[in-house]
Formats: sequence, structure tokens, C-alpha cells
Amino acid sequence: MDVNIAPLRAWDDFFPGSDRFARPDFRDISKWNNRVVSNLLYYQTNYLVVAAMMISVVGFLSPFNMILGGIVVVLVFTGFVWAAHNKDALRRLKKRYPTTFVMVVMLASYFLISMFGGVMVFVFGITFPLLLMFIHASLRLRNLKNKLENKMEGIGLKRTPMGIVLDALEQQEEGINRLTDYISKVKEQT
Repeated sequence: MDVNIAPLRAWDDFFPGSDRFARPDFRDISKWNNRVVSNLLYYQTNYLVVAAMMISVVGFLSPFNMILGGIVVVLVFTGFVWAAHNKDALRRLKKRYPTTFVMVVMLASYFLISMFGGVMVFVFGITFPLLLMFIHASLRLRNLKNKLENKMEGIGLKRTPMGIVLDALEQQEEGINRLTDYISKVKEQT
């Protein structure tokens, strides 16, 4: 599988004025999920840069604990994704409640890391960047360019790092799924 890095979006698009941010409709989980997935895919390189800066600062202050925390989170996440593919109950949890699934992974990681005494590194180096990404993706309204690029590049976005993570969590934007299904049907007919 060929993994492509999505382009870095302009910072004034990533952090526009307050008029481009709004509280999501918590009653419509599907719409909120689509907004989050769309923003995670569209701004993924910007999120990576922000997270890398935060991780670098924490890693500079406590390199051993940061490496240990990263290894634990990757192993726990991989274990939970593997278990979810093999157990129907976990798979349904992951599909219906992706935020809960990620929180369970983070809590399990937290307890494992607390055994080694690196809790603050975990909180500031791993959890805080993820929380900032989720908050930004939840509050940032999608613009027309975001929607169009996600629709046009829907197939290619699945081969980006964020697309791979979202596939592992079984979270794809519904519109992209429909577009991908349509393109697959057209290819089969020709």
C-alpha cells in the first residue's frame, strides 16, 4: 500500500476567525462524526505539525518517558484494533462509539504508563495533542474547499496516515463511502 502525505493547509485556513467555528449539533451524532472525520482528513498534516511540536517539547524534557508512552499507546491501540476485528462486541463498540473506543485505549495506556511513573508525560505529550485535534475537528466548520477536496480525493485520502487510522477505527465520511461505492460500480461495469 502506497501512503501519501496530504498537503499542509494554509495556517489562516486552519486558524480562521471565530466565525468559522461553531458548536456541533450533539443531537445528530452522524453529522458531528462526518464533520470530525472530514476535518481530520483535510487538516491532517496541520494536526501532525501541531502534535509533533508538542511531542517534541515534551520529548525534549523527558525523552525516555515520551518514547515509553508512545510505544505503550501504539501497542495498546494495535491490540484493541486487532481484538475488535476478532470480537463482534468490540467491533460494534468501535463502529458505533469511536470516541469511547479511543478513550478506552487511552485509559488502558494511562494505567500501563502509570506503572512506570510517566503519567504527566502521557497527559501532555500524547493525550493533550489528541484532545486538541478532536476539539478543533469538532468545532471547525467545513468550508466548500474542504468538502470538495474530500469528495474529489476520497479514494486517495484513504491512503494517507489519517485515512489509515480512521479505517482502523472504521470511521469514514458517509459521502466518501457513497462516492467510493459508486466509482467501484462504474469500474465493474466497464
